[in-house]
Amino acid sequence: MKRILVIEDEPEMRRNIAALLRFHEYAPIEAENGRKGVDLARREKPDLILCDVMMPELDGYGVLQALQQDAGLALIPFIFLTAKGDKESLRSGMNLGADDYLTKPVANAELVQAIEARLRRSQQQAKREFKPNFSSPEPLLKLGLTPRAAETLLWLSQGKTNSDIATILGITESTVKKHVQEIFEKVGVETRGAATVRALEVLNAPEASTP
Repeated sequence: MKRILVIEDEPEMRRNIAALLRFHEYAPIEAENGRKGVDLARREKPDLILCDVMMPELDGYGVLQALQQDAGLALIPFIFLTAKGDKESLRSGMNLGADDYLTKPVANAELVQAIEARLRRSQQQAKREFKPNFSSPEPLLKLGLTPRAAETLLWLSQGKTNSDIATILGITESTVKKHVQEIFEKVGVETRGAATVRALEVLNAPEASTP
């Protein structure tokens, strides 16, 4: 049974999420603030973390940064769940390295689908011992891309839509489409899936993991 850490300071919201997770045969672990959430993550090593952003003592961004400094926790799928749905908050969360960012109130089906998708990708990477380094788009420049197109490919390879990428990078969706077309032409592919495979090959190379 997959264990999911829920870091949420609102008791009713936390209970509702935990009940939903149990219904779908997950094992929820509950934390009422960020500091306790980090402690539980270190102790329990959950399979996925759902975390609110606005919390006392330590906010969600602080939680994510603390986890990323621990090599044993940095690869745990991390989903922000928050009432802050403005573009600046989304951009901040994704640039810090979150895997997804859902705005409350989120439909139960949408939450479960996001969890399933992130767990599935994590399992696939573990089976392949495939651990691409998404910390920088610089290795992707070797594909002949402009810096902005390399940033676009970095997010595209993590499953982000054109709309997501536009928000994260602070550009228009039409500009993202131009970068995607450049990627296709430079990499010699015709689909996002093929571009993703090529990007992951580059990001998984030993030199891509060098700080």
